[in-house]
Amino acid sequence: MSATIHPMSDVDPAARLGDGVVIGPFCSVGPDVVLGDGVNLKSHVAIAGRTTIGARTAIYPFASIGHPPQDLKYRGEPSTLTIGADCMIREGVTMNPGTEGGGMETTVGDRCFFLANSHVAHDNRIGDNVIFSNNVMCAGHVRVGNFVIVGGGTGLHQFIRVGDHAFIGGGAGVMNDVIPFGMVRDNPAHLAGLNLVGLKRRGFSREHIHELRRAYRLLFADEGTLSERVEDVAGEFAEHPLIHEILDFIRSGGERAICVPHDVSATDR
Repeated sequence: MSATIHPMSDVDPAARLGDGVVIGPFCSVGPDVVLGDGVNLKSHVAIAGRTTIGARTAIYPFASIGHPPQDLKYRGEPSTLTIGADCMIREGVTMNPGTEGGGMETTVGDRCFFLANSHVAHDNRIGDNVIFSNNVMCAGHVRVGNFVIVGGGTGLHQFIRVGDHAFIGGGAGVMNDVIPFGMVRDNPAHLAGLNLVGLKRRGFSREHIHELRRAYRLLFADEGTLSERVEDVAGEFAEHPLIHEILDFIRSGGERAICVPHDVSATDR
């Protein structure tokens, strides 16, 4: 089945369009764009650069996808933006390709949902099943894991990491790394426990959640240093893979510190 292109859209003949692509009115598609099977551009969508969009992804009006990154160091290098399959990209969303200083690519996984006016900056790595609520501002070089939910109006500082299954409350200003399964909130953001609701919804067992809560309390107790507590928890939970996801995340480090509770003796809620 061939693509359906509205006569009021401007699609470069060199663009590669998969079967069943639908391009509504007043869209612009550049020569280096690849649209997978079943991609649907509703209307007024502008896609430029070396941009690849996965199958069945839907993009809504006034989204700007693949245009040059908002980085003064960018000099027109042939960087890329790759978006996965089955994503939903709502009105006014902006996504930029990578830069030479960040690996030359921005990537977005499968089954992601970007609500209106959210922003994915250059050199981001966004995992699968991620939700950005309205007006999320994601700066450059951010790493976001799988099954992460980011509340509306949140700002993610450049170079931070957000672990799998984390939840970030609306309006947060996140300047440090967020552990897997963590929940953060407020501005500046602080760790406020584990994402217990998300863990239950995704089918984690009661036993696993109980062990994660015990490990969390030990990791963020007020005795010793964080590195000492990491090793203590590693010894006590040697056979628990979920806890080791957190420990490996902390050990691997990054450009930023780890987001911690306001009160290091606080327990999750």
